[in-house]
Amino acid sequence: MQGLRRCSNDVVHLGLSPSPPTPNPSSLSIDVAESAETRIRRLISEHPVIIFSRTSCCMCHVMKKLLATIGVHPTVIELDDHEIAALPCPPPSSSAADDDQPRNNIPPSVFIGGTCVGGLESLVALHLTGHLVPKLVEVGAL
Repeated sequence: MQGLRRCSNDVVHLGLSPSPPTPNPSSLSIDVAESAETRIRRLISEHPVIIFSRTSCCMCHVMKKLLATIGVHPTVIELDDHEIAALPCPPPSSSAADDDQPRNNIPPSVFIGGTCVGGLESLVALHLTGHLVPKLVEVGAL
């Protein structure tokens, strides 16, 4: 498992540079020949719920707690600053007022079923409107 360093039981650090193999096997594997963008896209496709975050991000902690109260334990990947640019951008907002705002890929970003939900506000909005649980059931996370 090169390129990943385990930070805790539920958080993995995605490293772009090869690192020495670790003795602990993991379900996350990285091909060192992959670009950061390819790695991130593959991880998104392999995990029904995945959060990309920065180290010690309080919003990521809130996302994990919200999902845990529902019964979902997402994969959490911590990105370095230079890896953040490889995150896919969230879908454009349907609100005309937001059209002037730049779309960016600033973590934390949650992906459910391979689709970018967005950040904490988007996740909470899904939950409050009653759309989060059906979406999690649809992708097999619940």
